[in-house]
Amino acid sequence: MPATLHVAASAWSDAGIKFGNSLGAIAGFLGILLLIFFAAGRATGRFAKPLAVLVMLGPAVLLLVVGLVAPLVRTVFLSFYNADSDRSVGLRNYDWAFTTDSIHTVLLNTALWLVVAPLTATGLGLALALLVERMRWQGLYKSLIFLPMAVSLVGAGIIWKFVYESRGAGQPQIGLLSQLAVSLGWEDPPNWILTQPLNNFLLIAVMVWVQTGFAMVVLSAAIKAIPDEVTEAARLDGARGLRLFWFITVPMIRTTLVVVLTTVMITTLKAFDIVRTMTGGNFGTQVLANEMYAQSFTQFDVGRGSTLAVILFLAVLPLVAYNIVQLRKERETR
Repeated sequence: MPATLHVAASAWSDAGIKFGNSLGAIAGFLGILLLIFFAAGRATGRFAKPLAVLVMLGPAVLLLVVGLVAPLVRTVFLSFYNADSDRSVGLRNYDWAFTTDSIHTVLLNTALWLVVAPLTATGLGLALALLVERMRWQGLYKSLIFLPMAVSLVGAGIIWKFVYESRGAGQPQIGLLSQLAVSLGWEDPPNWILTQPLNNFLLIAVMVWVQTGFAMVVLSAAIKAIPDEVTEAARLDGARGLRLFWFITVPMIRTTLVVVLTTVMITTLKAFDIVRTMTGGNFGTQVLANEMYAQSFTQFDVGRGSTLAVILFLAVLPLVAYNIVQLRKERETR
């Protein structure tokens, strides 16, 4: 017992020291910032404006360089090295990424996610935005549909893992999907997560469930922003129903549609949490982000993991650039 108390006291002491060091580091950082701001406030003459710019932008630029630019450069550098990062292998890692059958499957799965999830989430979001717009208590319905966005992707994966849970014939089913299948007369439903290629679409459904609320809220705001004069003029010209939607609503919200679609595509391309939580990338469900993690931290091949990270970055970059261009165009039209 005394030995146990001694170990516990030692652990608490170490934790207290680490906590004190963390507080000290934070206090030191804040103190330095206060000194810099004080100096900037006291500056006069021709140095006042440059110093103010340096004070305002300096910390942000420093954090950007340390947290983003430096790791990016290091990752690109490591992608040309072997697993232990002690010998250059040139483009061998990239050759492995584009010629290995298992990585081809990973890239195909990622492409499947990239096509199905954004189109489905955006389409459902648009449909729900139009339907909810005609209902009373629309704020309540929008809140309920948007609610999955408040759930982390790990939490969403765990929730849907229970939904897809399957047990053998004759055993009580605890998974909602399996129980529904049994209720409809399917006596022995399959193990959904193990069934290929169905399991990929079941995982994609989780992403759609999370992102549909986001698409609905943004598109609903865009639909509300359509001038009433435009809609009334179209109605007077005989536009009704589908024609009104296709020739008036869609063109008026086209920029917002593109922004929502590309935003969901970026989120989908970086999909990691759902796959990691539900299947671990097994059973033919591996995607690029999870394979990058597996190569780096499971197989400890830093070179190949860095290569996949660079490929993922290059895939996201055009989408981000296009999204920025569309946002600027929308801002200019306003």
